Amino acid sequence: MLWSLIKILAFVAAVMALTWGAILLLEVQAGATITMGGYEITLTALQMTIAAIVLVVLVWLFFKLVGLLVATFKFLNGDETAISRYFSRSRERRGYDALADGMLALASGDGQLALVKAERANKYLERPELTNLLASQAAEMTGDKRKAEQTYKALLTDDRTRFVGVRGLMKQKLEAGDTETALKLAEKAFALRPRNDEVSDTLLRLQADEEDWSGARLTLGAKLRSGSMPRDVHKRRDGVLALSEAREKMAEGNESAARDGAIEANRLSPDLIPAAVMAARAYIDQGSPRAAARVLKKAWDSHPHPDLAAAFAEIKPDEIPTVRLKRFRELTGRQADHPESKMLMTELHVAAEQFPEARRALGDLVDTDPTARVLTLMAAIERGEGKDESVVRGWLAKALTAPRGPQWICDNCHNITKDWAPVCPNCKSFDTLSWKRPPESEVAMPRGTEMLPLIVGRLEDKTVEAEDADVVDAEVSERER
Repeated sequence: MLWSLIKILAFVAAVMALTWGAILLLEVQAGATITMGGYEITLTALQMTIAAIVLVVLVWLFFKLVGLLVATFKFLNGDETAISRYFSRSRERRGYDALADGMLALASGDGQLALVKAERANKYLERPELTNLLASQAAEMTGDKRKAEQTYKALLTDDRTRFVGVRGLMKQKLEAGDTETALKLAEKAFALRPRNDEVSDTLLRLQADEEDWSGARLTLGAKLRSGSMPRDVHKRRDGVLALSEAREKMAEGNESAARDGAIEANRLSPDLIPAAVMAARAYIDQGSPRAAARVLKKAWDSHPHPDLAAAFAEIKPDEIPTVRLKRFRELTGRQADHPESKMLMTELHVAAEQFPEARRALGDLVDTDPTARVLTLMAAIERGEGKDESVVRGWLAKALTAPRGPQWICDNCHNITKDWAPVCPNCKSFDTLSWKRPPESEVAMPRGTEMLPLIVGRLEDKTVEAEDADVVDAEVSERER
């Protein structure tokens, strides 16, 4: 409000000043007479002042007109002028508007519109690093692989967009199944951006899939140095790669290098079960049973596993069952309440023909964790105690429909595999196999199997009993394998 009042007062003051000046000029008696071609013009002081002002304005307009003509001549000659800059700004504005519309269309999922806007932006802008980025993503969204590949290759010519182009081509080769070319592109992309988790993980997976263990270990070390991987994760995965490399050496017949690699893998990842087993066997071959026992006990503390028990038995393969039973208490006593420890001690008591002790060792697993292995052990105990064969077959029949217990399962795709491997055979993920229980509904049994224990238990014909027992035993053995 105050500012508006000030402007009004200033305008009134200016008008009053001009009026007062004009009055003063009118009162001046002097003037000027101009004679030209027989004509005579007399000007008063006020008229002379107005004529001077008009003359100045005309001279200013003349110079502006001359400047416009010069600028037009330069524009036609190809030089940069205000006119050319005006048209350039107009084209640039249209180009950025088209680029913005294309990005919005891409975000909304309209790939075709985004592709059209990218071409329009490319027409107005001289910024291929921007328009090609939009065009490549829009082409991928619309499924135009050829167009996407062309734009990705165009991005390779600019240092600022080279990584994007290499990464895009790598993803295309992966989708096409060309892992060999994808591996080379992944190596190039990793060299450009070692901190990029997607590229480094892809490179590591491809190297592991190609069994390039030494190259994968170099990639893993680069990830650690770049700070994109925690140290504990690096040690675990380096142990997996060292174990895989040791297995490869063993397959090639280089047993000495294989043993050294297994021991290194166990040092890097003591809780890795396959590494502990292979390292223990390496110590056994070297005549160091105490070192082998130490490795297995440490792994058992983390994850009790049947393979660890089998390797622990190999330390003294010729000992009698009662002596073995005593020695194994050093292993199972470290995780006495674990189901694997209970089942292992039960098996050892059965082997020593100590069936009441085997029943006590099994504890309440029949009720709390009735897996196929637990029920099979229960059948062995019943047979060892002299129970009727129908009772034994009843336990074996229950084992057919019972869960199998922990298995090697991929954390990524949940595929179940028989043996541990560094790479999941189903989804090709690296270091994703874990020893755990599958879902209860993983295996669908035929209808009527829930009545099998009752049917088997009521058989009276000895000939039929023997035949059915063989069938059940064969099915249980196949399931255990």
